[in-house]
Amino acid sequence: MKQAGSLTGKIVLDAMGSDRAPHPEIDGALAAARDLGCGVVLTGQRERVEPELRRCGWRGQGDRGVEFVEAAEVIGMNDPVAASVRRKRKSSLRVGARLVAEGLADGFVTAGNTGAAMATAKMVLGMLPGVDRPALAALVPTKSGRPTLILDVGANSDCKPEHMAQFAIMGDAYSRAVLGTARPIVGLMSIGEEEAKGNELTKEAFPRLRDLASLNFVGNVEGRDVFAGTVDVVVTDGFTGNVMLKLSEGMQDAVLSLIRRELSASAITKAGAVLARPAFQRLKKRLDYSEYGGAPLLGVRRIVVIGHGSSNARAIRNLVRTAKEFSEGGATERIERGVAETNARETRVRRSDFRMSEAAT
Repeated sequence: MKQAGSLTGKIVLDAMGSDRAPHPEIDGALAAARDLGCGVVLTGQRERVEPELRRCGWRGQGDRGVEFVEAAEVIGMNDPVAASVRRKRKSSLRVGARLVAEGLADGFVTAGNTGAAMATAKMVLGMLPGVDRPALAALVPTKSGRPTLILDVGANSDCKPEHMAQFAIMGDAYSRAVLGTARPIVGLMSIGEEEAKGNELTKEAFPRLRDLASLNFVGNVEGRDVFAGTVDVVVTDGFTGNVMLKLSEGMQDAVLSLIRRELSASAITKAGAVLARPAFQRLKKRLDYSEYGGAPLLGVRRIVVIGHGSSNARAIRNLVRTAKEFSEGGATERIERGVAETNARETRVRRSDFRMSEAAT
């Protein structure tokens, strides 16, 4: 049964995206269809995908909730983005995005080339009215137990203050629609809490976010605040956000490795490790990136979620889950309304300021 906000109940999955494609994609698609109750449409090269599907017991279109659409070409991780997207019109990315554009599925997910996925989304699906740049959003675990949404984490290395304001609006809308946060707390990443702290971008972006009446903006936040869970949405440029994301992933791996090493250091700690194993497994799950379902691309007309190239089957399943929740929450519609209302409000303010200036002269 389709949920509220869903158009088709189907999500398209690029079967050729990950480093070990198509194995994680196939296993993840079957798991998503089984666990989430949605249909999954795989796009990819027939000679690589269909034999693997049949080895998993798949008997044909629609069996076990999975369909297959052939895409003869693949855009690899090292392919030049612009040329590949234009030239490879039958790539698994282009074919999948077209299915969504034509209304045959609710969203598109891939663990492939991030730049190519973004370029394809902008080219085939288009941008929402009033949005200048799309933003990649990522969830990170916090000690509060409630994840923090960071955007942008890699779509835009260089940003302008107006882009940061749009990121804030989109992050707020996504947090409300998908994460169920009634009034998200929004912060601007900087090197100090004071308004005057930061580089030129953050200092110019600060008043723009402060003046957005729809936002629960609390000002600047620092790196340590992200994992404390003191804010729900952190706004930053794509360069800084990507460094933050990769640093957090590396730190999580390092922490888990250190814990394992210390727990196996002596007979006493090994005995303690047996007792602590349930807690350690819960911690590992909370820190595992594969649990968070990739990064939604906010600002395009339809749903796109991008995952790690190293994604395993569980991560692929959760990519599909994120796209499904995105659709059911109506996040795209919320983002479009939020941007339109904010742009209209700013236009009224500018006109009012102009009239007051004219009257004064």
